[in-house]
Amino acid sequence: MRTKAEVVVLAADLAGTTVFALEGAIVGMRHGLDLLGVLVVSLVTAVGGGILRDLLIGAAPPNAIRDWRYPALAMLTGVAAFVFHAAARDFAGMLPTMLDAAGLSLFAVAGAQKARLYGVRPFIATLMGAVTGVGGGAVRDMLLAQVPVVLHADVYATAAWLGAAVAVGTRSLGLPPVAAAVAGGGACFVLRLLAVWNDWHLPTVPVW
Repeated sequence: MRTKAEVVVLAADLAGTTVFALEGAIVGMRHGLDLLGVLVVSLVTAVGGGILRDLLIGAAPPNAIRDWRYPALAMLTGVAAFVFHAAARDFAGMLPTMLDAAGLSLFAVAGAQKARLYGVRPFIATLMGAVTGVGGGAVRDMLLAQVPVVLHADVYATAAWLGAAVAVGTRSLGLPPVAAAVAGGGACFVLRLLAVWNDWHLPTVPVW
């Protein structure tokens, strides 16, 4: 029987898989990909970060390979987005940003809490949360021949790390798994959207 913490991780993982699959499908369609291309980008965006996290913490084989629900959710979501592309296009202005922030939040929390379940120390667990959140999108962007969003977007990986840190920190203070997940996910989501709306960026140096 699963513990409450394991249930929270699974729920956040599956929800994040669905959200990132939809976001990946929308990005693929906006790049003019055919159905197969959209499904590939959708799948990679949905499961890439989780696979990387599981390999780093020694959870082999990764959930996305061992549990059929992960690829099934990603593929079904990609097909649905492709079929109902007109509806997705109507919301294309704000929908990708909202979906990306939601997926980032879910994966950051799931990644950090799963790392803690595998005995990873708190600080490294927060980094695993950030890796889970940004990994799939980074692979997606490389497939589309783009500089990964995580390397230049307004407070992207920072938001994932903050969400993971809040989830790990509140859990260490005795907060129940669900409450800790909500606190961490909310912190990530709010910071990411504030960064987009207010055009916040981390410091940079002039291009040489």
